[in-house]
Amino acid sequence: MIARLRGKVIEAYPNRLVVDVHGVGYEVFIPLSTFDRLHAAEGLDVDLRTHLHFSQLGQKLFGFASEEERDVFLLLIDRVSGVGPTMAVSVLSGMNVNDFKKCVVAGDVVGLSKLKGVGKKTAERIVLELKDKVGVTETWQDAAAGQVSAGAADAELALIALGYKQVDARKAVRK
Repeated sequence: MIARLRGKVIEAYPNRLVVDVHGVGYEVFIPLSTFDRLHAAEGLDVDLRTHLHFSQLGQKLFGFASEEERDVFLLLIDRVSGVGPTMAVSVLSGMNVNDFKKCVVAGDVVGLSKLKGVGKKTAERIVLELKDKVGVTETWQDAAAGQVSAGAADAELALIALGYKQVDARKAVRK
């Protein structure tokens, strides 16, 4: 599995890059958010988190500017039925990771359905399948950033493991 690429961009397009890593050119499909974040241009040194996806049609390498982007991509393709890599890249191209997480936790189907290629039913599936998963990662991030004490984070994660929704678990811990 190819988990990371570090090299020089030899071709740059908004949806894909060709990265030269010690003489080997890797074609990497990227969301627009990654393209914008890297200010990708030919000759630029890049460091990408990647996911190598296998399908009946072949292999594709997907690249991301951050771990967060790759994690959301993997959640979408692994947990949401009917969402493949192309749609996951489209979601990340249309919305940054934090806004996506807020939409999922808040159940904002309308906001998600405005994304290219995401209809109302797909947006509902995304919310249904990821609501609890996104909440767990948010709790971990809050604990790592020091916004929530370690004890409160542990209590919140324990309630989520017992079946509580992330929002309800957070309210209970605050009380």
